[in-house]
Amino acid sequence: MAFYQFKREQLINSTISEVWDFISRPQNLKRITPNYMGFDIRTPDLPDAAYEGMIIAYTVRPLLAIPTTWVTEITHVVPQKYFVDEQRVGPYQLWHHEHHIEAVENGVLMKDIVSYSPPLGFLGRIANTLIIRRKLEEIFDYRTKAFEEIFPG
Repeated sequence: MAFYQFKREQLINSTISEVWDFISRPQNLKRITPNYMGFDIRTPDLPDAAYEGMIIAYTVRPLLAIPTTWVTEITHVVPQKYFVDEQRVGPYQLWHHEHHIEAVENGVLMKDIVSYSPPLGFLGRIANTLIIRRKLEEIFDYRTKAFEEIFPG
């Protein structure tokens, strides 16, 4: 099984509590996901903040507009510091996404660490090189711009 990590950091011009309130609210995921991904939350009546054990179901269309079911569980939460979501159903053999924030001199440093394993063994390794890694970069580039608009400097 191939294993990869994708890391991204962003400085956000805001306070730790404002950034935490935004990122810990599952409903805001759609605002930071490119429209072409067809991201829709399927879990009804989500609370205002993520909690350990929370299960969230989505439909996404990452490739060729083919709808894919994605179910994640929030496995760890330390308020105003970090939370972790892990795929339970979806396209990857492994998906573990850490969302960290920390107050710094000029705002909040947000760090994302995505550890993942594509499906299909050898074909998954090729897909990572040709498609998956680039798609992650594209999605996180979009998120960077979205956070700049949501929290203008």
